[in-house]
Amino acid sequence: MQKVLIEGGYPLRGVIRVSGAKNAVLKLMAAALLGKGSFVIHDVPQIKDVFTMIGVLSALGVEARFENSVLTLNIDQIHGEAPTELVREMRASIQVMGPLLARLGRVRIAKPGGCAIGDRPIDLHLKNLERLGAVIDERHGYITAHCSRLIGQEISLDFPSVGATENIMMAATLAKGRTVIHNAAREPEIVDVQNFLNQMGAKISGAGTSEIVIEGVPEDHIGNAEYTVIPDRIEAGTYLIAAAMTRGKIKLENVIPQHIQVLLSKLEETNAHLSVGPNTIVIEGGRNIQPANIITLPYPGFATDLQPQFMSLVTLAQGSSVIKETIYSHRFGHVEELRRMGADIQLDSNSAVVRGVKQLSGASVRAMDLRAGAALVIAGLAAHGTTEIAGVEHIMRGYEKMIGKLQAVGAKIIQVDGESD
Repeated sequence: MQKVLIEGGYPLRGVIRVSGAKNAVLKLMAAALLGKGSFVIHDVPQIKDVFTMIGVLSALGVEARFENSVLTLNIDQIHGEAPTELVREMRASIQVMGPLLARLGRVRIAKPGGCAIGDRPIDLHLKNLERLGAVIDERHGYITAHCSRLIGQEISLDFPSVGATENIMMAATLAKGRTVIHNAAREPEIVDVQNFLNQMGAKISGAGTSEIVIEGVPEDHIGNAEYTVIPDRIEAGTYLIAAAMTRGKIKLENVIPQHIQVLLSKLEETNAHLSVGPNTIVIEGGRNIQPANIITLPYPGFATDLQPQFMSLVTLAQGSSVIKETIYSHRFGHVEELRRMGADIQLDSNSAVVRGVKQLSGASVRAMDLRAGAALVIAGLAAHGTTEIAGVEHIMRGYEKMIGKLQAVGAKIIQVDGESD
């Protein structure tokens, strides 16, 4: 059982390069299943979720090579049954469903797993694949789908789901005719998927807006592509919050500031000082952290994936902050752990009132999910004394070389073997 030990109280100072986006690259890997040939993706983070997806693709018949942050996928003949044990590890594995159905006309996949942060129903994926012509059967924990050929349709999403938007985009790439997705999610990662698919030979426009148009193309139009994934906006935000909470000063490189504009505004509210360039951000934490209220919303609103980290920051604010979570029903798993460190947080349904305290104290805590783990790391960096974090496997799912990056900017943090518990 791996654990992280942090000796808190050291301001972060230095330069951090942001890695490629986890939430984009996993979908690009799935998208490659639509074509035959060689697909090269640059700036791929070395994280557990990427290795899990490589395992999924390899089991489907893909030849994968991953070295020096470059992932090469050689694809010829594939089959449509994804490996159960790997699919159940990671939510993003549902994204192979659209491409496999479109290319092969059939797919069988276990219901996917991932972080326990509340209901993330796949109904939007399934009912809209049915709209495109798929026949879907759910039983015994598996989803089976088949079709002769998918047919383009007008689709209106009940909610701007990122995963459903991407799965429909991929499936519609090889559908007959035009598909229009209304109320589409607008996240930057969706733009990345569109750009990669177009590089492969697809005809898609509108990503980044609420209406995406996909003109179906024949399978032989989809082939080789080489692409560089966008920087990870959630990783960038995590390190900015860590610098603000430790009253440090860091420079982020390889970042797209407009992707985290709402966070930057909120950090300024907390008294952090920012200098923003085309692909760099310098942040200096204010001596006195000020309170700030947030409401998580679909992009371009405040990202739910940054809510736990921001909550850590305002535990030390001079006043009270209100944090409202509207995306995931159980995304307050970090609250009890922050309380162990001395935070004053009161929960009321999907809202948290955070009353700032003068200091957090190191404690033994557990990461319940990926972003909760990041929040606890940030809290530990600012706390007095030593913090021990169990559940490190969650953190390693989504942050490339987090321990090393933090050490390089002055954090007293190490990963150690711990006893099973």
